[in-house]
Amino acid sequence: MTVAADTRRAVRANPFLRDALRAGVCNYTAAARFLDVGEQEAVAAALRRYAEDLPAYDSPAPDGRVRVNMQLGLGPTDDPDAALLRVADTLLAPGGGDLTAIMATGDGVDPVTLAHVVARLDAEGVAVGAAGATDGVLVVAVNRRDGPDALRYVEHTVA
Repeated sequence: MTVAADTRRAVRANPFLRDALRAGVCNYTAAARFLDVGEQEAVAAALRRYAEDLPAYDSPAPDGRVRVNMQLGLGPTDDPDAALLRVADTLLAPGGGDLTAIMATGDGVDPVTLAHVVARLDAEGVAVGAAGATDGVLVVAVNRRDGPDALRYVEHTVA
């Protein structure tokens, strides 16, 4: 492989770096040192060229109006009709559990939006117990005590 190909592969393996390149906030020399895929100057040059080919960074906010709400007491259930979120064989529904569900619905809400929401919650120190998304809706389950803060973070992320 060429240095350019190795650099692009390494950037794809580190999505935060791709976002920094797209946003134009990357220190190319530091990124080359971090990636450690070849001679630093050559990798930095490859990063500059790669950044020029990437689309500009867009806000993760969906198009249109998004509604965000919170449901307390999310926990395991055996009733698939009551489930708000299903991950493999685990069904979570309101009704007495220790989790709080934060749900965002609206045009443009999708799995990419969920990725931004989960990254924001992680950056704020809010642990996500479960999460899922499809076109038009996303759900994250957090500890009950983190619910109010998580609601604000999700609102800010999708606004």
